[in-house]
Amino acid sequence: MKDFAGRIAVITGGGTGMGRELARQLIAEGCNLALCDVSAAAMEETRRLCSVDGLRQGQRITAHVADVADTVQVRGFRDAVARDQDTDRIHLLFNNAGIGGGGSLIVNGQDEWERTFNVCWGGVYNCTRAFMPLLQKADAGHIVNTSSVNGFWAAIAPHIPQTAYAAAKFAVKGFTEALITDLRLNAPHIKCSVVMPGHIGTSIVANSRKVQSGNDSDVMTPKEIAQARARIASMGRDATALSDDDVRKIVAERAKRFLEEAPTSAAEAARIILDGVRNERWRILVGRDAEQLDARVRSAPERAYEPDFFASFEAEAGWRLGR
Repeated sequence: MKDFAGRIAVITGGGTGMGRELARQLIAEGCNLALCDVSAAAMEETRRLCSVDGLRQGQRITAHVADVADTVQVRGFRDAVARDQDTDRIHLLFNNAGIGGGGSLIVNGQDEWERTFNVCWGGVYNCTRAFMPLLQKADAGHIVNTSSVNGFWAAIAPHIPQTAYAAAKFAVKGFTEALITDLRLNAPHIKCSVVMPGHIGTSIVANSRKVQSGNDSDVMTPKEIAQARARIASMGRDATALSDDDVRKIVAERAKRFLEEAPTSAAEAARIILDGVRNERWRILVGRDAEQLDARVRSAPERAYEPDFFASFEAEAGWRLGR
């Protein structure tokens, strides 16, 4: 699939970050879009930006509010795509939605842990299962599943546990690799790719807080403060000495730094992903940091979770892990 013009692409997590940038770049190439996100306002902004960039005659962008962790909502999303796009087929499925949270199995609560796992892994499975019949009816198809460097390295820093997110991203990677053979045997016109980004400049930190709590406001609720306090405690820090305002400041600063100090922008990440799809690459590393981590983990897997591994990578990469 070298040319996206006239194709129909489904993008989950299309309201912000890499999902938004994939939408903008696909629109620029003449692709039709069906976006999914839990935030209607975020998707509306994506639609506005795509319209500002310019639409071709007859080009469609539809937006659908759905939680990808919920199978009923995903089926409803699929049916809405078929209705609003007036089609029984799609060509591209970007399983991009994801959140953080539930880093520690011990300190963080079960609800937060499972929410992260069910979005990051369950969303990929639910959408692939739901949209497979529409992909099968197309003349060509491609499934693009967003994993992470945490799909081959289950860490983020020596002082930050990452169990729910890493477990989900390992599942996404394994699922996609297994799909290669399954598709070759049973749907050979459909390809698949696993995307493994490093640190990309997105608002996943801020968005994860909102999704975990169900609060779309920028003002943190008592529940969110408690969750943030638990995350701080899971890093070995005495969170009891922090006031609520201290917690709010820590959360806001982390979200800001994650977005602004990333070595790779969301737009650059989207370009790398789309180039990978054009070239039918099943494994797409995104960012120099992802490439460096991949090489290091492969060369010394037994050392991958030792403090000296973190320190040597930080020295090579020139920026600090787990900011």
